[in-house]
Amino acid sequence: MTTQGEPDQTAAGHDGGTTAEPRRHGRGRRRTALWCALAVAAVAVGWVVSRPNPGDLIPGLGSTSGQSKKYQPAPGLASEQPLTEAQSFTADHYFPGQRTVDQNGVQAHRTAAREGADCTEVLLDREKNPLKDTGCQAYVSVGYTNADQQVVSSVTVLRFADEQSAQKARQALADPAALAFLTAESAAPAPSPTPSPTATGSPAAVVSGAASAPAGTTPPSPTAATPPPKPAGVARVEPVGHYLTVTVSRYTDQRTTLVPGDQTLDKATRALSYTARTPFLWM
Repeated sequence: MTTQGEPDQTAAGHDGGTTAEPRRHGRGRRRTALWCALAVAAVAVGWVVSRPNPGDLIPGLGSTSGQSKKYQPAPGLASEQPLTEAQSFTADHYFPGQRTVDQNGVQAHRTAAREGADCTEVLLDREKNPLKDTGCQAYVSVGYTNADQQVVSSVTVLRFADEQSAQKARQALADPAALAFLTAESAAPAPSPTPSPTATGSPAAVVSGAASAPAGTTPPSPTAATPPPKPAGVARVEPVGHYLTVTVSRYTDQRTTLVPGDQTLDKATRALSYTARTPFLWM
């Protein structure tokens, strides 16, 4: 409270000080906020420069490569499109040479392989064709040798258009020995037999190199050579979808008889038959 005529000290002496003090504080806060913003921007720029996008022409200027988010294969590289079923039906695709079989105590490695679209190439005798009219489209054959070198196995996979054709071929292959046993020596398919130009003559002309009998005499009757006994083996013929697997195992010494109770060949055949069927279980 002041007496009349005395100056108001609060109004005169502190009015100007009260106004100047907030202005100085406001400018200080704005300056501090500006420095903080500049510091954050500097850190962000440093991170961008140190972490450029792959393919950027100038690091730190964002994505200058034009690379889309989805990976695009470089020109000249193989296409990423999956192979068709027919294209992938090869020995190297399903039975790679570097992959060994280790199944139920049986260890074996691939020793031979071949494939083709002519299913008669897998027949032991092409004149007797049990696959005729079955619609066989292609085959893959692989040979295996056990780790102990005592057992060899031949695996053949036949591809058909549908399951009914595969079942029909299974019934036709009553004797699995009708298929050639693939070994490293027989990996190359034999060419199809071509009839001799003289095969259209008399029956005597069909036998190439046969000696002719003198005129007026009866030629001696040919004696059929006794075929050697076949090596003993264990076979399994199993369809899986529109495929048919034929697996046969033998001893490397080609013995013709087996000791009763010997399960070695059966064990090898079961393991390799399972290996052959597994890739086609979900097709």
